[in-house]
Amino acid sequence: MKTITHRTNLILIFPFLASILNAAKAPNFVLVYMDDLGWAETSVPMIKGREDTSSDFNQTPNLERLAREGMVFSACYSPSALCAPSRNSLLHGMTPSRLRYTVLSAVEAKKEYLGQITIPQALKKANANYVTAHFGKWHNESIKPTEAGYDVTDGPNGNGPGDFDDDRKTHLPEEDPKRIFSLTEKSVDFMKEQVKADKPFYLQLSHYAMHIWHDSLKETREKYRSLSKGRKYQKKDDLPEEEIPIAMYNHGWIINYAAMLDDVDRAFGTLLDAIEEIGIKGNTYVVFTSDNGGGFRGNNPLMAGKGSLYEGGIRMPTFVRGPGIKHGTYCKVPVVQWDFLQTFYDLGGGREPLPADLDGGSLRDVFEKGNKGRVKRNTKELIFHFPWHTGMAESVIRSGKYKLRKDLDSLEMELFDLSKDIGELTDLSGEMPELVRKLDRKRSAYLDSVNAETVTLTRRNYVELLKGGWIENGKNRLAKLKAELSADPDNQQKAFQVGVSQNHVDFQDRQLERSTRLIKMHEQRGTADKN
Repeated sequence: MKTITHRTNLILIFPFLASILNAAKAPNFVLVYMDDLGWAETSVPMIKGREDTSSDFNQTPNLERLAREGMVFSACYSPSALCAPSRNSLLHGMTPSRLRYTVLSAVEAKKEYLGQITIPQALKKANANYVTAHFGKWHNESIKPTEAGYDVTDGPNGNGPGDFDDDRKTHLPEEDPKRIFSLTEKSVDFMKEQVKADKPFYLQLSHYAMHIWHDSLKETREKYRSLSKGRKYQKKDDLPEEEIPIAMYNHGWIINYAAMLDDVDRAFGTLLDAIEEIGIKGNTYVVFTSDNGGGFRGNNPLMAGKGSLYEGGIRMPTFVRGPGIKHGTYCKVPVVQWDFLQTFYDLGGGREPLPADLDGGSLRDVFEKGNKGRVKRNTKELIFHFPWHTGMAESVIRSGKYKLRKDLDSLEMELFDLSKDIGELTDLSGEMPELVRKLDRKRSAYLDSVNAETVTLTRRNYVELLKGGWIENGKNRLAKLKAELSADPDNQQKAFQVGVSQNHVDFQDRQLERSTRLIKMHEQRGTADKN
């Protein structure tokens, strides 16, 4: 009887010990980072019960699968309305303002890189066994992937490799549009290698999709040509066969866009399947999000899109699955991607304090408690600063349910209650002037504390570049394309390229005049050095 009892006790103890060991094992992290994917472009409603917050044309069944198995973040923000600043901010857990990387690197204020901590470095600080990898679009000229601490990488890539082979003349193979499938294959191979080596890992798969130029599998395009049409469908989308090759160079064809997203979703399904097959689903966090807003043919119900600090430019489709996250839940707590570094460090077992100047806070409490969770940050408010030199220069502060937006040229301000008005249709600034002044003071104080770039500074740098060769190079390229078209006047593809190039040259001429005029305005008004 004693022997039987002893064996019974062992049988009961073993699962308990196994659960303890599993809980103590460092988790894996998979971050799938999209490019230019709008908040309501997937088939997952971003607000529970609101079908208008999802697409009625695009199909993303694997994202639906992730949403069922995890949490949908209805109010997750990208750090910026553009690619590069968002990627740099996510990497360092700091706002673009603090990093002085608010627009595009070429026009940024020159600032010595101070060796700010990165996600790979933070995870290795939490646990030296972590192996880290980045595949796909890097687009961060302040630092290279290897310098950031990535063990495995395919290089500091910009947008180009997502459209062309290395010579930038030959399009990618038809079977691998935007490198969607080859990037996924690399990612799966990396995960398998780390599981075999019994190493925890961090993997960032940064897709070139959905950035222009749009591309997709032919069979996927054919699927969407036969589907019923959605809200954004227009008559011009019903293209005859002979016009399709030209449409492939044009990012305005909704069928091609939907097909590209479908291809991404299929590849994402392959990634999820691999996580299950290699037995790490229970110990792996999967995060799917985007670097800035889309707004393809409008971003309803949100206002504006890429290049804007209205919600459509910075509110991201975001889904998270992993240990401790309840299935099929929605979270409306405002979070931002500069929170990810602190979050991964915390979940990865980090206990030592991180640098005090990080702007993010751990999302562990939100992962575990949903809407009852809280995020502790050094700065309570979320502040977005976008001194955009070619478009609308603006600055935003979100505090609780309120969002204040300031036009940095006109100095006009708008106040919105996002709990009732995510479309930002009702300006409350006239009704609540004291709150406007209070929030603007907080916004300005933070930007001053981090020595944030002014729009006059970015414009001065931009003008210098335009005069220093950008305009001349654009005109030389246009002349070359026109000569090629003259030699082959029936080449529709070449004609399209001439049109694109001409638009670019005209745009730069207009921007030189505009930037020069606005610089002078700020200097005369005394606001050139103010945010």
